[in-house]
Order: sequence, then structure tokens, then C-alpha cells
Amino acid sequence: MLNLFLTAFVTAFLAAGVRRPFLFVLAYAYIDIVAPQKVTWGFLAHVPVSLIAFICAVTAWVVAENKNGIRFSPRQFLLLMLLVYCGLTTRTADFPEEALEKWGWVWKALIFALFLPLTVRTRLRIEALVLIMVLSVGVIVIGGGIKTLAGGGGYGELKLLVNDNTGIYEGSTLSTVAVATIPLIVWLARFGTIFPPGRLVGLFALGLAFACCLIPVGTQTRTGLICLVILAALSLRSVKRPLLYIGIVAGLATAAIPLLPESYVARMNTIENHKSDQSASTRVAVWMWTLDFVKTHPFGGGFDAFRQNRVSYDRIEADTAGDNNTAIKTQRIEEKARAYHSAYFEMLGEQGWPGFGMWLLLHLSGLFQLELIQRRLRRDTDVISRSDRSLALALQSGHCVYMFGALFVGIAFQPFIFMLIGLQIALAMQVARRRAPPSLWQLRAAQGANARSGSGAVGEGVLRGPSAR
Repeated sequence: MLNLFLTAFVTAFLAAGVRRPFLFVLAYAYIDIVAPQKVTWGFLAHVPVSLIAFICAVTAWVVAENKNGIRFSPRQFLLLMLLVYCGLTTRTADFPEEALEKWGWVWKALIFALFLPLTVRTRLRIEALVLIMVLSVGVIVIGGGIKTLAGGGGYGELKLLVNDNTGIYEGSTLSTVAVATIPLIVWLARFGTIFPPGRLVGLFALGLAFACCLIPVGTQTRTGLICLVILAALSLRSVKRPLLYIGIVAGLATAAIPLLPESYVARMNTIENHKSDQSASTRVAVWMWTLDFVKTHPFGGGFDAFRQNRVSYDRIEADTAGDNNTAIKTQRIEEKARAYHSAYFEMLGEQGWPGFGMWLLLHLSGLFQLELIQRRLRRDTDVISRSDRSLALALQSGHCVYMFGALFVGIAFQPFIFMLIGLQIALAMQVARRRAPPSLWQLRAAQGANARSGSGAVGEGVLRGPSAR
């Protein structure tokens, strides 16, 4: 039944795009996040549905969309430079076949982020894309949250839609994405127009946010706990009573500790000392290897360059047999071809210093741009400005969560975050268009319309600038 439902849903989604071309964009976002072709075993599993949706979205924009006033932002040029650079490093990669396999989905993530601001040019479209992204993540996390409550969690054991520990379904990746989605859920519950704020919308948003918080518990990932702490700290910016907020969060955290699984608490305790945990020790050793690697390979080794690493480290084990009787054992561990487990070192090892610099500038410039939007709209009291300011804060908070989560997960090219980047650029352009003075052609068009109607004044709507739409 699930196979038939997903096949029918994706087919209907794509078919609806024939009459409303923008739906192709939403369909691709859904497919790229949920990956229904991995969930089913029938028709969708044998068709490149993601590529089909991508081609349909771009083709529909070229053929049917109005392209008046389209501009490229500096961040889009940065995305284009990163795309070209990654293509060049793929041609000279140390592992050509593996690099081409990763390049097969990286280029789509980068181009889609480039493409989004060109088509997401109205407030309704921005909201629609946010809604699809949130609901797509919800498709995954709601089931995961229910299974966590039922006691079905565990590190690498939580069964989601796909029994595949790759992509967004990998535990640490899903934890980061789930927590980063929470600010967008709150924004939709407060300012959504497709589903206006109300009791049912509020209850669903609360349940979905709670499910997102349960994912780090169900997957038992340390990254998820760090992301939750970061989000709680960032939320202090938007609360009216910070001391009360801190007290409530501290109280809830204290009350939740006895309810957490023992295996989760034991795993979180390894955050204090990485030498007692083999997984944490391995990633630290790989990071040190990466720093040595870029000394001789400043332009990186291409995608999957980690396959050539060889690392060794001492693992420390402590056996306690009483209050003052502890035996310390040191075990030498040697491993090879271990993944980076950090987006920062992933970029550094694969794309070298130039790629790492472009990638980091892309993210930091986005955070700075969103901060400027918030400050620019701070004194505006109209609903549209408050909504845009709140969305900028939500995107910034989600992006910060990603940046901290990426310290410990190799998600430098995770498509979800590049969709967030595309949304950020689209929002910045929308705010700029709404606040910009009327252009010369708008004034001339208004004067011509007024002359035909017998009025000598320039229309009030034109003087206010482009419509917020």
C-alpha cells in the first residue's frame, strides 16, 4: 500500500505541475528530501524521478515563467564559482569513480540552490517552499518520533522510512536537519497563510516540533544534543522574558533526564572525553590527518579523498572496581579509509583551501545578510515586515544549528541546507524589491496609465515600490 500511495502521490504532484509550473519546484524539493524512490520497491525505484522533477522544474521556468527584473545576487555567483570549482576537482580527483558518483548528486544540489531565487520570487512561493520542506522532514521525523516514544530507538537502530544509513536518513544528519527545521515550523504556525494560524495548526506545529526534538534521542546522536542546546541558546534572542525561558528550559531538561534511555545517557557522557569512545577518537584522528593532507594537497583530493587515509590512536579504557580502585588500559587502534565526520574537514580535504574558503564565505555571508534584514525591518510594524523579519530569524537560527551540527557530521553538500541557502537569497531579494524606490520604467508606466485615465498624479501604489505579492 505504501508503494502504491507514494507512486500515486509523486505522479499526481508532477502532473499538477503541468498546469502550475512552480509545483515542479516543490515536487523536486519533496523528492530530494524524502527520497520516495528509496522507500518503494516498484515503479519509482526504477525511474530517475529526482532527475525528471529537476528537468521539469528548470524547463517549466524557462518556458512559462515571467523573467522581468531577474538579477543574480553575489551569493549566487559564489554558488556558481563553487560549482565550477567542484567540477574541476572532480576531474582531477584521487578516486575518479567514487568522485563521479558523489558529483552526480552534488551538482544538482548546487544548481537547485542557484535556481531557487530565480523562481521563488513572491511571498506565497517562499511560504510554499518552506511548507513543503517542513512537511517533507515531517514525513520522516513523525514516524521516528513515535517509534522513539515506543522505545524503538538506538544508535544506528531507529527504523525510519528507509532502512539506509545514508543521506538525510543517517542518524546525525537527520538530527541536525530536524532541529534546524524547528524555527521554520514556528514561523509557519505564526505567519502562515496557506494554513492560517489556528488551534489545529498550532497543535500540529507543536507535535511536529516535539517529534523533531525526539529524533536526537531516538538516534542517540551526540550531534543532535549539541544542536538542541544551540537552538535553545539562539531562542533567547526572540523571547520577551529570557530568565523565565531559561528556567522553563532547565526545568524541562531536568525532568526529562530520568525518562531518557540509559544507553542514550551513557553515549552522551562520552562527549566529555573523546579518548574513551572509539567513534569520537577516530574522527579526531581523521581531522589531524586532513590537516596534514592539505599541507601537500592545498587544492584538495576531490570527492571521497578520505579513502586514502590511514590513522592510528590510543583508546583509553577505565575499569573501576571500587571507590579508589581504577585500572587504566590503553589500546592501540589502527584504521583506514574513515570518513571525515565533519563538513569543515570534508570541504578542506576534498576541495582544499579555495573550496573551503568559498564554502565558508557562502555560509557566513548568509548569516550576515539575514542579520541585516532583521535590523532593517526591526522598526517596521506592518504584518509583512514582521513576517519577513521572523522568517529571517528562523532561517538564521536553522542555519546556525546546521553550522554547529556540521562540525561533527560530513554534510557539506547536504541538499536540505542548500535549499535553505536558496530560500535566504530569495527572501533577501524579496525584501529588497519591496523596499526599493520605484524604477524609471515603473514611473513611466504609471504616468502613461494616469494620462490615459485623465489623472495627473503618479499612482500611490507605484510610489511605494514593487508589490510585496
